[in-house]
Amino acid sequence: MVLEKLGSSLKNTLSKISKAVFVDEKLINELVKDIQRALLHADVNVKMVFKLSKQIKDRILKEDTPSGLTKKEFLIKIVYEELVNFLGEHESKIEIKKKPTTIMLVGLFGHGKTTTSGKLAKYYQKRGHKVALISTDTWRPAAFKQLEQLGSQIKVPVFGNPQLGDPVKIYKEFEDELKKFDIVIVDTAGRDALSDDLIEELNQISKTVNADERLLIIGGDVGQAAEKQAQTFHDTCNVTGVVMTKLEGTAKGGGSLAACSVTGAKVKFIGVGEKIDDLETFSPERFVGKLLGMGDLEGLLEKARDAISDDEAQDMSKKLVKGEFNLIDLHDQMKAMSKMGSLGKIMDMIPGFGQFNIPKDMLKGQEDKLEIWKYIMSSMTKEELEDPEAVMTPGRVARIAKGSGTTVSEVRELVKQYRQSKKLMKAMSGKAGSPDQMEKMVKRMGPGGLLGGMKGMKGMGKMKRKVYK
Repeated sequence: MVLEKLGSSLKNTLSKISKAVFVDEKLINELVKDIQRALLHADVNVKMVFKLSKQIKDRILKEDTPSGLTKKEFLIKIVYEELVNFLGEHESKIEIKKKPTTIMLVGLFGHGKTTTSGKLAKYYQKRGHKVALISTDTWRPAAFKQLEQLGSQIKVPVFGNPQLGDPVKIYKEFEDELKKFDIVIVDTAGRDALSDDLIEELNQISKTVNADERLLIIGGDVGQAAEKQAQTFHDTCNVTGVVMTKLEGTAKGGGSLAACSVTGAKVKFIGVGEKIDDLETFSPERFVGKLLGMGDLEGLLEKARDAISDDEAQDMSKKLVKGEFNLIDLHDQMKAMSKMGSLGKIMDMIPGFGQFNIPKDMLKGQEDKLEIWKYIMSSMTKEELEDPEAVMTPGRVARIAKGSGTTVSEVRELVKQYRQSKKLMKAMSGKAGSPDQMEKMVKRMGPGGLLGGMKGMKGMGKMKRKVYK
């Protein structure tokens, strides 16, 4: 999970509230100190931390608890709202209003401009846009080749001619060709520092491209120093937004996000991994929801839409609700799940599941099982896949285990997980009972049942993330 330590600290803080017998000033002071400690560990500026904690404490002490909420729920609501405001308040989207819409990326060396160019191209390609990439970086010899490789990977055309030695000339050479696309992403040169040469070059290419969006690429590992970078680039070429990269591998990301939010340059995307699909729109509400263990159903359904078509989801959800699905359907689910990211990331996005604190090694073990199950199902006959109960004869189990290079117990475990996934689907449909019962079921049933529940949510399309609002 992005900013895992910060998220764990904040969840522990909220857990104190839920377990407290009384809500008094002592509890409130402990809550505020815990939030301060968590944010400071995430490299958030001290002044900003104390300003935020004062706002939280003032609201808790001065505002009356609204009707319909308990005092504990109101405390959580205040923490949620103030953290959302702290990180930018509202999602800032890029509107694709004209053809072509031009997006220019700027930033220093080493923050991932070229990689982000490819990720953005993939992001918009998946949403049905015709995308082109162009490299105007003449300083880094491998920049154009790297962009070409990324473009080839996602089947997006890449333009550039580093031999011209001038970014303006490069862009002008392909300007007419680029007009055929819906979105043009311009990768520019960086430097070790924002020098006079870079400022002049950025001014020239910015005037030539006249980009609709000028996005600053900043690594989350720079922490609160992001504020100075964001402000300096904003003064140079009037950046319209920020893409925060490398958030998955640093504890300083909270400082970076908070620092950018105060410059007026809204964070529009965040990089959450090294793969070409590991780019997400940044919504403070959804981001804070995940940090606090409230989930991100909207983001989960977006990933599900990318992994499986609406028709397939509707068909799958009907089968799941009726308990009619078989191992062929389970195999399709696992295939789709592999496109959605790690099991841990998916768990964080399901409302309420992030609070279960399921151990990482357990989730990793379940992911390993998914691979084993694929081998097992590949060794089954069509009859066995369509009627899993038929597998449970000793002769069939032994044959399947031998054919897949697995053990008899692993084959039996697959069938057991298949059965239990029906139970979890009923839970995801609102028949689970208490949260404790749900947690026990999730820990017991594994990824097969979990994915079944997700597909049901996608097909029904009616479940919403539970957040105190």
